[in-house]
Amino acid sequence: MPSPRFETTAPHRISYLDRLAASDLGRSYKQRMLDALDVRPGQTVLDLGCGPGTDLGTLAGAVTAAGAVLGIDRDQAMVDAARARTADEPVVDVRLGDVHDLALPDRAADRARTDRVLQHVADPVLALGEIHRVLRPGGRLVMGEPDWETLTIDHPDRELTRAYTRHVADEVVRNAAVGRQLPRLAAASGFTVPSVVPVTSVFRDVRVADQILGLERTTRRAVTAGYFTQDAAERWLAHLAEGPFLAAVTFYIVVAEA
Repeated sequence: MPSPRFETTAPHRISYLDRLAASDLGRSYKQRMLDALDVRPGQTVLDLGCGPGTDLGTLAGAVTAAGAVLGIDRDQAMVDAARARTADEPVVDVRLGDVHDLALPDRAADRARTDRVLQHVADPVLALGEIHRVLRPGGRLVMGEPDWETLTIDHPDRELTRAYTRHVADEVVRNAAVGRQLPRLAAASGFTVPSVVPVTSVFRDVRVADQILGLERTTRRAVTAGYFTQDAAERWLAHLAEGPFLAAVTFYIVVAEA
């Protein structure tokens, strides 16, 4: 039987993003990304993969009425939510679009950000090339991405941990190691990379970790994919639910300049 400590039903995508943004973890890393972006009044800022508009209001406040914020997302539901949430922000424009092929002229923006977006895209190098194209010389891109190959979860049976983390890196996230790759990929796309900040997120509460990592649901997927037997999955989850819990993953904030 699943433990009541775990969610067995995946939250709605927008609800999940709202939950993460409202968490201590989300507020902390988002503020660090905003500080690194160093937005000035009057600038044009791109939020690429803006989701339901979580950060558009903050960016609008930073550019002031003299600037502009453009949110782009490839998911129509996200675009609709972001438009509704920023209806009272005249400097914000939200568009349906693809980071691989931005419908923008060259040198159109001063700042750009991607927040946990490049781990999911089909071609991070193509996306970075597009971002470089639309930034003005001296423009700044700030990227925040986890490196899922750094995921660690304490368990008495280390082989079960290895099976779980291999499944996450191999099957769950398209570009699982993109966090560590960002400086190299950005440099290859024409950027200079003055700053790389690793942020280690540590979870001591299994419920909090489950809300971010989906521990029970991911374990069930690992069984289906052949990384766990059913018995091993039950032993894995039982200890996570009842024993002292610790998990950690490294999140990279990378500053790149055009």
